[in-house]
Amino acid sequence: MHIPLYETRDAAQPFHRENAVRQAGQRPSCQTLDAMCATFLHDVSLNPSNAAILERWEELGLPNGWLVAGCLFQTVWNLQSGRPPALGIKDYDLFYFDANDLSESGEQRAQSQIDAVLSDLGITVEVANQARVHLWYPQHFGRPYPELTSCEEGIKRFLALETCVDVRPNEYHAPYGLQGIYAGTLSPNPLMPYAELFAEKVASYRARWPNLGKAAMSCSGA
Repeated sequence: MHIPLYETRDAAQPFHRENAVRQAGQRPSCQTLDAMCATFLHDVSLNPSNAAILERWEELGLPNGWLVAGCLFQTVWNLQSGRPPALGIKDYDLFYFDANDLSESGEQRAQSQIDAVLSDLGITVEVANQARVHLWYPQHFGRPYPELTSCEEGIKRFLALETCVDVRPNEYHAPYGLQGIYAGTLSPNPLMPYAELFAEKVASYRARWPNLGKAAMSCSGA
Protein backbone atom coordinates (compact mmCIF):
# COMPACT_ATOMS: atom_id res chain seq x y z
CA MET A 1 0.00 0.00 0.00
CA HIS A 2 1.13 3.53 -0.65
CA ILE A 3 1.75 5.41 2.58
CA PRO A 4 -0.25 8.67 2.83
CA LEU A 5 2.09 11.64 2.51
CA TYR A 6 -0.41 14.37 3.18
CA GLU A 7 -4.08 15.16 3.54
CA THR A 8 -6.01 18.23 2.43
CA ARG A 9 -3.77 21.15 1.52
CA ASP A 10 -4.42 24.73 0.55
CA ALA A 11 -2.29 25.22 -2.54
CA ALA A 12 -1.47 28.75 -1.43
CA GLN A 13 0.21 27.47 1.74
CA PRO A 14 3.81 26.19 1.56
CA PHE A 15 4.74 22.68 2.61
CA HIS A 16 7.07 22.26 5.56
CA ARG A 17 8.25 18.81 4.48
CA GLU A 18 9.98 17.63 1.32
CA ASN A 19 10.03 14.15 -0.17
CA ALA A 20 11.43 13.01 -3.49
CA VAL A 21 8.74 11.56 -5.75
CA ARG A 22 9.21 10.03 -9.17
CA GLN A 23 6.78 10.50 -12.03
CA ALA A 24 6.52 9.59 -15.68
CA GLY A 25 6.16 11.85 -18.70
CA GLN A 26 8.21 14.84 -19.76
CA ARG A 27 8.48 16.50 -16.36
CA PRO A 28 11.48 16.32 -13.99
CA SER A 29 11.81 12.87 -12.46
CA CYS A 30 12.22 14.19 -8.94
CA GLN A 31 10.01 16.83 -7.31
CA THR A 32 9.18 18.09 -3.88
CA LEU A 33 5.62 17.72 -2.63
CA ASP A 34 5.25 21.45 -3.17
CA ALA A 35 6.17 21.10 -6.84
CA MET A 36 4.02 17.99 -7.25
CA CYS A 37 1.01 19.93 -5.95
CA ALA A 38 1.63 22.75 -8.40
CA THR A 39 2.16 20.30 -11.26
CA PHE A 40 -1.06 18.45 -10.48
CA LEU A 41 -3.23 21.57 -10.22
CA HIS A 42 -1.71 22.90 -13.44
CA ASP A 43 -2.26 19.63 -15.31
CA VAL A 44 -5.86 19.33 -14.11
CA SER A 45 -6.58 22.86 -15.33
CA LEU A 46 -5.40 21.98 -18.86
CA ASN A 47 -8.71 20.16 -19.25
CA PRO A 48 -11.02 23.06 -20.27
CA SER A 49 -14.02 21.51 -18.54
CA ASN A 50 -12.18 21.18 -15.24
CA ALA A 51 -11.02 24.77 -15.55
CA ALA A 52 -14.54 26.02 -16.28
CA ILE A 53 -16.06 24.12 -13.35
CA LEU A 54 -13.50 25.56 -10.95
CA GLU A 55 -13.95 29.06 -12.35
CA ARG A 56 -17.70 28.88 -11.62
CA TRP A 57 -17.29 27.22 -8.24
CA GLU A 58 -19.12 29.83 -6.15
CA GLU A 59 -22.15 29.56 -8.42
CA LEU A 60 -22.47 25.83 -7.75
CA GLY A 61 -23.39 26.35 -4.10
CA LEU A 62 -22.28 22.92 -2.91
CA PRO A 63 -21.62 22.54 0.84
CA ASN A 64 -18.14 21.07 1.32
CA GLY A 65 -18.03 20.49 -2.41
CA TRP A 66 -15.22 18.80 -4.34
CA LEU A 67 -14.55 17.98 -7.99
CA VAL A 68 -13.44 14.37 -7.79
CA ALA A 69 -11.65 11.41 -9.27
CA GLY A 70 -11.89 10.47 -12.94
CA CYS A 71 -11.85 13.88 -14.58
CA LEU A 72 -8.68 14.62 -12.60
CA PHE A 73 -6.45 11.56 -12.83
CA GLN A 74 -7.66 10.74 -16.34
CA THR A 75 -6.65 14.23 -17.46
CA VAL A 76 -3.13 13.51 -16.16
CA TRP A 77 -3.06 10.12 -17.88
CA ASN A 78 -4.15 11.74 -21.15
CA LEU A 79 -1.36 14.30 -20.92
CA GLN A 80 1.19 11.59 -20.22
CA SER A 81 -0.06 9.68 -23.26
CA GLY A 82 0.20 12.71 -25.53
CA ARG A 83 -3.56 12.93 -25.94
CA PRO A 84 -5.89 15.92 -25.60
CA PRO A 85 -6.52 16.40 -21.86
CA ALA A 86 -10.29 15.80 -22.01
CA LEU A 87 -10.24 12.85 -24.41
CA GLY A 88 -12.39 9.90 -23.31
CA ILE A 89 -13.55 11.41 -20.02
CA LYS A 90 -17.13 10.23 -19.75
CA ASP A 91 -18.35 12.45 -16.94
CA TYR A 92 -17.35 14.93 -14.27
CA ASP A 93 -18.24 14.05 -10.68
CA LEU A 94 -19.01 16.50 -7.91
CA PHE A 95 -19.32 15.45 -4.28
CA TYR A 96 -20.92 17.49 -1.52
CA PHE A 97 -22.01 16.77 2.04
CA ASP A 98 -25.42 17.74 3.43
CA ALA A 99 -26.48 15.66 6.43
CA ASN A 100 -29.55 17.85 6.89
CA ASP A 101 -31.16 16.61 3.70
CA LEU A 102 -30.73 12.92 2.95
CA SER A 103 -33.55 12.84 0.43
CA GLU A 104 -33.16 11.86 -3.19
CA SER A 105 -35.14 14.96 -4.12
CA GLY A 106 -32.61 17.15 -2.32
CA GLU A 107 -29.81 15.62 -4.35
CA GLN A 108 -31.84 16.13 -7.51
CA ARG A 109 -32.25 19.82 -6.67
CA ALA A 110 -28.47 20.08 -6.32
CA GLN A 111 -28.12 18.36 -9.69
CA SER A 112 -30.54 20.82 -11.27
CA GLN A 113 -28.52 23.75 -9.94
CA ILE A 114 -25.31 22.28 -11.32
CA ASP A 115 -26.92 21.63 -14.68
CA ALA A 116 -28.12 25.24 -14.86
CA VAL A 117 -24.64 26.60 -14.16
CA LEU A 118 -22.67 24.20 -16.36
CA SER A 119 -25.06 23.20 -19.16
CA ASP A 120 -23.20 25.23 -21.79
CA LEU A 121 -20.06 23.12 -21.35
CA GLY A 122 -21.60 20.19 -23.19
CA ILE A 123 -20.40 17.61 -20.66
CA THR A 124 -22.08 15.19 -18.28
CA VAL A 125 -21.77 16.34 -14.67
CA GLU A 126 -23.01 14.08 -11.88
CA VAL A 127 -23.61 15.27 -8.32
CA ALA A 128 -23.68 13.05 -5.24
CA ASN A 129 -24.41 13.88 -1.61
CA GLN A 130 -21.95 11.76 0.35
CA ALA A 131 -24.16 11.97 3.44
CA ARG A 132 -26.67 9.62 1.80
CA VAL A 133 -24.48 7.08 -0.03
CA HIS A 134 -25.12 4.44 2.65
CA LEU A 135 -28.84 4.60 1.85
CA TRP A 136 -28.51 3.39 -1.74
CA TYR A 137 -25.10 1.70 -2.11
CA PRO A 138 -26.04 -1.73 -0.64
CA GLN A 139 -29.08 -2.05 -2.92
CA HIS A 140 -27.16 -0.88 -5.98
CA PHE A 141 -23.92 -2.82 -5.50
CA GLY A 142 -24.97 -5.59 -3.12
CA ARG A 143 -22.28 -4.68 -0.59
CA PRO A 144 -22.32 -2.77 2.70
CA TYR A 145 -21.26 0.86 2.95
CA PRO A 146 -20.71 2.86 6.14
CA GLU A 147 -22.53 6.06 6.98
CA LEU A 148 -20.07 8.84 6.20
CA THR A 149 -19.40 11.99 8.17
CA SER A 150 -17.70 14.01 5.41
CA CYS A 151 -16.92 14.09 1.70
CA GLU A 152 -13.32 13.28 2.53
CA GLU A 153 -14.37 9.93 3.98
CA GLY A 154 -16.10 9.05 0.73
CA ILE A 155 -13.14 10.11 -1.37
CA LYS A 156 -10.92 7.69 0.59
CA ARG A 157 -13.11 4.79 -0.61
CA PHE A 158 -12.56 4.63 -4.35
CA LEU A 159 -11.47 1.17 -5.48
CA ALA A 160 -7.91 2.18 -6.43
CA LEU A 161 -5.83 4.22 -4.01
CA GLU A 162 -4.34 6.39 -6.74
CA THR A 163 -7.81 7.54 -7.84
CA CYS A 164 -8.68 8.96 -4.40
CA VAL A 165 -8.15 12.60 -5.27
CA ASP A 166 -10.23 15.75 -5.55
CA VAL A 167 -9.87 19.48 -6.03
CA ARG A 168 -11.62 22.78 -5.56
CA PRO A 169 -10.25 26.27 -6.23
CA ASN A 170 -6.63 26.48 -5.00
CA GLU A 171 -6.99 23.32 -2.93
CA TYR A 172 -6.67 19.59 -3.36
CA HIS A 173 -7.20 16.51 -1.23
CA ALA A 174 -5.14 13.37 -1.81
CA PRO A 175 -5.29 10.99 1.17
CA TYR A 176 -2.88 8.53 -0.47
CA GLY A 177 -0.68 11.07 -2.21
CA LEU A 178 -0.32 12.20 -5.81
CA GLN A 179 2.78 10.30 -6.85
CA GLY A 180 0.87 7.15 -7.85
CA ILE A 181 -1.13 9.04 -10.46
CA TYR A 182 2.08 10.10 -12.21
CA ALA A 183 3.75 6.72 -11.73
CA GLY A 184 0.78 5.01 -13.41
CA THR A 185 0.25 2.50 -10.62
CA LEU A 186 -3.11 1.04 -9.57
CA SER A 187 -3.35 -0.35 -6.05
CA PRO A 188 -6.40 -1.93 -4.36
CA ASN A 189 -8.00 0.04 -1.56
CA PRO A 190 -8.22 -2.01 1.66
CA LEU A 191 -11.30 -0.01 2.65
CA MET A 192 -13.08 -1.49 -0.36
CA PRO A 193 -11.86 -5.12 -0.49
CA TYR A 194 -13.83 -6.16 -3.57
CA ALA A 195 -11.32 -7.95 -5.79
CA GLU A 196 -13.66 -8.49 -8.73
CA LEU A 197 -14.73 -4.84 -8.87
CA PHE A 198 -11.10 -3.73 -8.63
CA ALA A 199 -10.11 -6.09 -11.45
CA GLU A 200 -12.91 -4.76 -13.66
CA LYS A 201 -11.85 -1.17 -12.98
CA VAL A 202 -8.20 -1.93 -13.75
CA ALA A 203 -9.12 -3.67 -17.01
CA SER A 204 -11.23 -0.69 -18.06
CA TYR A 205 -8.44 1.78 -17.31
CA ARG A 206 -5.72 -0.23 -19.02
CA ALA A 207 -7.85 -0.70 -22.13
CA ARG A 208 -7.91 3.08 -22.51
CA TRP A 209 -4.43 3.88 -21.15
CA PRO A 210 -2.17 0.91 -21.99
CA ASN A 211 0.85 2.72 -20.53
CA LEU A 212 -0.50 2.25 -17.00
CA GLY A 213 1.70 -0.01 -14.91
CA LYS A 214 0.68 -3.50 -13.91
CA ALA A 215 -1.70 -3.26 -10.97
CA ALA A 216 -1.42 -5.25 -7.79
CA MET A 217 -4.31 -7.69 -7.94
CA SER A 218 -4.39 -8.66 -4.28
CA CYS A 219 -6.87 -6.85 -2.08
CA SER A 220 -5.07 -7.62 1.15
CA GLY A 221 -4.09 -3.95 1.45
CA ALA A 222 -0.58 -4.82 2.61
